[in-house]
Amino acid sequence: MRYITIISLLISLIAAGCKPVPDDNNANDRVLYTHDQFSMGADLSYVNQILDHGGIYKDSGTIQDPYAIFRKYGANTIRLRLWNNPDWTRTVYNPPLTEMYNGFNDVKRGILAAKAQGMAVCLDFHYSDSWADPAKQVTPAAWTGLSLSVLRDSIYNYTLKTIDRLEAAGAMPEYVQAGNEINPGFVLPQGNRWDKTTDFIFLLNGAIKAIRDASVSSTIKPRIIIHIAQPENVYAWFDGLAAKGLNDYDIIGFSYYYLWSGIPLNNISNYVLLLRTSFNKDIMIMETIYPWTLQNADSYGNIVDSGKLAPGYPATEEGQYNYIHALTAEIIEGGGKGIFPWEPAWITSSAKDLWGTGSSWDCNTFFDFSGSTLKGIQFMSDRYKFNE
Repeated sequence: MRYITIISLLISLIAAGCKPVPDDNNANDRVLYTHDQFSMGADLSYVNQILDHGGIYKDSGTIQDPYAIFRKYGANTIRLRLWNNPDWTRTVYNPPLTEMYNGFNDVKRGILAAKAQGMAVCLDFHYSDSWADPAKQVTPAAWTGLSLSVLRDSIYNYTLKTIDRLEAAGAMPEYVQAGNEINPGFVLPQGNRWDKTTDFIFLLNGAIKAIRDASVSSTIKPRIIIHIAQPENVYAWFDGLAAKGLNDYDIIGFSYYYLWSGIPLNNISNYVLLLRTSFNKDIMIMETIYPWTLQNADSYGNIVDSGKLAPGYPATEEGQYNYIHALTAEIIEGGGKGIFPWEPAWITSSAKDLWGTGSSWDCNTFFDFSGSTLKGIQFMSDRYKFNE
């Protein structure tokens, strides 16, 4: 019966087709939102590495701090990923670097840079030594083979210690993700969402409890985000978990990429509303992007698919801006609370990862191939119509 009701609601919402019409925008009519009004976010996890390896960011023809550029154009929240022990980020260089990227010190550096510009921060725990996503949730090497109870203790202590150290450094995050795109669960195989649901919730609640405990004596109380990839997966993923013990979190976050989602842009507000009303949580899009070109700035092959571009949104500077603007309006129409373009500053440089040198994302950034700002970055300070 519940499924029938939910499906009926979704069908009626889609049929209604009511979308916001953003107010006309001009250079003298920009808005700087606060993160508690609506998180105009950006994932800048690569920026420190890019700056260290020759990347240059420009605005109005001059080289500038990328954190300052994002703040100027309306960003109020910066998202940063954290891996447990990403030693490989040192050893891909020859000779190996002294410091790791996306480890604690690098994340602290990014948080302090964001906060120096007056922005809030979302800390994204991957609970892995490298990328965690729907295709892989690999337990950190240091935790391999632990019993379920010891694994939970490890998750709890690592999370608590990390946030405590950030608090001591004046880098307390305003938002914390307990895992990244955890569709299959996390720290597999023990934390399998579908085959070992009870164990998964036991482990995830360990991370959640650590986040709450770390904030007890802090003036900043991080809001907890549970993050799933692609909107069509979210309802089924969360349905029933509250009855099994997953309750103490604040925000449902999901990734929305035109490359991998079958949901049209103009239906996103309906999904946001469905999730918000079904689970009584705030909703954010934690990852998204759209290309401004199909060209490539370097020899690192781009992640882009011209065959899946959204109708009416070409891979041009104007097309990228219009798409991100329209998506933001969709989230707002559904009552959502934020949007985070993923790595919109991953420009080409001599930075390395496991697959190449430069960027596989330079066609999706808010900067052209010379590092100058594109129109897309302006979406964050556009004037949108919020529901009363």
